[in-house]
Amino acid sequence: MITGRTKLLAIIADPVTQVRTPQAMNAMLSDMGKDAVLVPVEVSREGLAAVVSGFRNIGNFAGVVVTVPHKTAVPPLCDTLSDRAIAAGAVNVIRRDAQGKLHGDILDGEGFTRGLDDAKISVTGMAVFLVGAGGAASAIAFALASRGPKKITISNRTRAKAQALSERLSESFPDVEFCVGDDPSGHDLAVNGTSLGMAPNDALPFDPAGLSSGSIVAEVIMQPEVTPLLAAAEQLGFATHGGRKMLQGQLSELAKFLTQNMEDTQ
Repeated sequence: MITGRTKLLAIIADPVTQVRTPQAMNAMLSDMGKDAVLVPVEVSREGLAAVVSGFRNIGNFAGVVVTVPHKTAVPPLCDTLSDRAIAAGAVNVIRRDAQGKLHGDILDGEGFTRGLDDAKISVTGMAVFLVGAGGAASAIAFALASRGPKKITISNRTRAKAQALSERLSESFPDVEFCVGDDPSGHDLAVNGTSLGMAPNDALPFDPAGLSSGSIVAEVIMQPEVTPLLAAAEQLGFATHGGRKMLQGQLSELAKFLTQNMEDTQ
């Protein structure tokens, strides 16, 4: 039951109708014995700064989950950032302290790699093809690089962003080969780290027909659960890994981060 003592949490997106985090997170908060509720809040790009500023002044507000399209726009609105959020240039979760200060972190990469672990997919020694250089893709790239792949190829519509991400990764992981390119062949794991596939008329982020035999195709998109990319990959006989597994992989980390300073009700 929501009372005057309940801590408020929000997930901000535009649009917000596709989010699935509130259902899972609220069930987890209840299981954890936390008097808190997460609600979806639709926020436009133009209104983002005003909304985040407003959160600072809500005394019983505890934090925010950040999703498309705001992850790369939020870091300058925070007071402090984790090292990985600085490296990725993106934030997907913010915790508000009692003084109204906002601390940002990004857990997309941890969630994605934990989802791979749960599916018994090890990236150690793999060649990985990653589409995207935005917030989620950058976080995933850093998390994948920390797992010891042989190579990561980054493909992005704006080549300069892919090159900049590749250079940041090279500084942090000198033992991994990083390059920029659009050819998915010769890779063991191919990941869509963009929003392509959420809308019915979206183009495929890459053509799975160009993959080598035995490759795995992975998504970050949660809705629809079977994206056009996954459907095309399955038709060609490739193993697939859906975006919902990333959410499942990071839910516990999100809950731990957001409730760090909350008292238990049990």
